[in-house]
Amino acid sequence: MSKSEECHCWQADMQNDEERLTFEKWQAIIDNDQSYNGQFFYAVKTTGIFCKPSCKSRVPKKEHVLIFSTARKALEANFRQCKRCNPMEEKLPDIEWAERIIHYLHQHFSEKITLDTLAEETMGSPYHLQRTFKRIIGTTPAEYLQNVRINRAKEYLCYGTKTISEIALSVGMSNTSYFITLFKKRTGNTPVEYRKLHQKEE
Repeated sequence: MSKSEECHCWQADMQNDEERLTFEKWQAIIDNDQSYNGQFFYAVKTTGIFCKPSCKSRVPKKEHVLIFSTARKALEANFRQCKRCNPMEEKLPDIEWAERIIHYLHQHFSEKITLDTLAEETMGSPYHLQRTFKRIIGTTPAEYLQNVRINRAKEYLCYGTKTISEIALSVGMSNTSYFITLFKKRTGNTPVEYRKLHQKEE
């Protein structure tokens, strides 16, 4: 074997070592060990997602895990970034994070949104998201979402012909009775009363 071939084999062995699931790496994944972030990334074959070692997602089965030395290699292997740990992006400043949360709420208000869902979609923990959002915006994500939904419902009542039940569904509230109660609490009028008042103004 020539020296060049020996060098190539040595480099291949080094690469294999970097992307081998060793006991140390597996333990880092189980422990969500932040000290290993940047040293390797792991992907889960059954989900098509890759994460950093500190990810708080459920620990996958060992036989489903692949190791990558860089995030780029994981992407090239057709794995997607984990939305929870955001392996290719540093933590956002709190104000930018709050803005991202607001953007998501405005884009998805018609869907079912829980604190856990919101945290996963905007890459944070539910507890930290709740505290940070309230500190920056002055209200909780749930209260902000209610305001978005009520404001959109007002638009439907003023400029559309949808029924009250249809409007409730359109703004992400499947329980019409609850929608009517919340609407009156926020505006002082039931949806029907609000629509009549607007029609009188016309």
